[in-house]
Amino acid sequence: MTPTRTGSSGRDSMAGRNSTARRTPSARNTSVRNASARAGAARGSSAGSARRSAGRNGRPTASRSSKSMRSQIAKKPARAKKAKLGRIDVSFFFLVIVLVTIGLIMVFSASYATSLYESNSGLTLVKKQCLFVGMGLVAMYLLSYIPYHLYLRMYKVIYFGCLGLTALALAFKDAGNASTSGARRWIPLGPFGTFQPSELMKFGLIVVFAALISINYRQMNTLKKGILPFFIYLIPVLVVIALQRHMSCIMLMVLICGAMMFVAGSKIYYLAALVPVGLIGLVILQAMGFNYIGTRIDTWLDPFSDITGSTWQVVQSIYAIGSGGLFGVGLGNSTQKFLWVSEPQNDFIFAIVCEELGLIGALAIILLFILFVASGFSIAMRAPDKFSSMVVIGVVFQFGIQALLNIAVVSNAMPTTGIPLPFFSAGGSATLMQLGQIGVVLNISRYCRPAISRKKDPGPSDGDQQKQPEIKIISSREL
Repeated sequence: MTPTRTGSSGRDSMAGRNSTARRTPSARNTSVRNASARAGAARGSSAGSARRSAGRNGRPTASRSSKSMRSQIAKKPARAKKAKLGRIDVSFFFLVIVLVTIGLIMVFSASYATSLYESNSGLTLVKKQCLFVGMGLVAMYLLSYIPYHLYLRMYKVIYFGCLGLTALALAFKDAGNASTSGARRWIPLGPFGTFQPSELMKFGLIVVFAALISINYRQMNTLKKGILPFFIYLIPVLVVIALQRHMSCIMLMVLICGAMMFVAGSKIYYLAALVPVGLIGLVILQAMGFNYIGTRIDTWLDPFSDITGSTWQVVQSIYAIGSGGLFGVGLGNSTQKFLWVSEPQNDFIFAIVCEELGLIGALAIILLFILFVASGFSIAMRAPDKFSSMVVIGVVFQFGIQALLNIAVVSNAMPTTGIPLPFFSAGGSATLMQLGQIGVVLNISRYCRPAISRKKDPGPSDGDQQKQPEIKIISSREL
């Protein structure tokens, strides 16, 4: 019933509001009842259709009960699919192949005279080196598919296994090069020659240090976590290597491990404080009968003091470098390799490189090593985790420091050591381990993030540019 307007407008309006107030709740109740009726009908129809479909299929339909909801919540999520292996770093692989190829060529040239003198065939040593390179390439290919996470899980097994093999070499007195100051560094393998386990120990230390860094990386700036755990693993190795009379390997291991710790965040003054400890250790070794250390230092300070004796190797190496000039005497035309430089295919092969290829060729080889180190650091920066990054850094530091020390020894910039030139010096153990380590780095490169392109993305044209939305400040009253 609609109220009529009569007489006083105030009474009419008051009456209209009262009637509206009386009718509004009933209208709302009616709408609520209608909505609930429609929802009930919809549920009834859906339940009927569910029962009909269940009757047709012969299976009951699951209801939305609390039990079914709990079972759905407790249901385990599906396992994520394993990420597919990516491609290896092509630039790094290309540099390795180039260095290995040039190394084989130089081994053939440098070893020709020695092979001809020892076996009446100039190809004996290069054939053996080609065999080791082939085996190393196979190992590199296989290791490039073995997940690097395996080394992190087994780093203690790897460490103690390598340490045991290195200590085992002390039991064989006459194996390997008997003229190396009574050194015991090799394990005889019968017809297959000898094996030098210290090459394997280098990689074992890299894996252990990378694992410790990945575990303690938040506390690497402390003495308790950034120094002491590493020396617990390093000191037994140095003791065994010292008993083998292999001072060059000790120096190389200390430099590699120190570089890894510095990159990981160890305080520089902690590392610098260990230098006097190392010097004291050298003095102790000299007093224990390692007299050749002082002899090599004297030879370095005055290389022409005993040309026919202790300084022969260094002097002949200097002659070979000076004979090369700017462009060299030509590939295969070296005269110093004809029994002047002792074993020119091994530690002093860079002297033959300088003689035959000259300063230009030597600088080209050095540039290739610099590019190799830079490419390795690029992989380390894009590695998926700290362990893999530190493994790559350790391997790259090993190759770079080893090349630097070998070139320094050949040019008499430091005392003579037995450090070979990576990818160039002939040797089975070193070649196999070097290419095997390259395989580990290539496996890590498969998991790396893609390199960021330096090209700028082309911006939108003037016609395609959209207007930026304006930001309007709204007061609380307007809200």
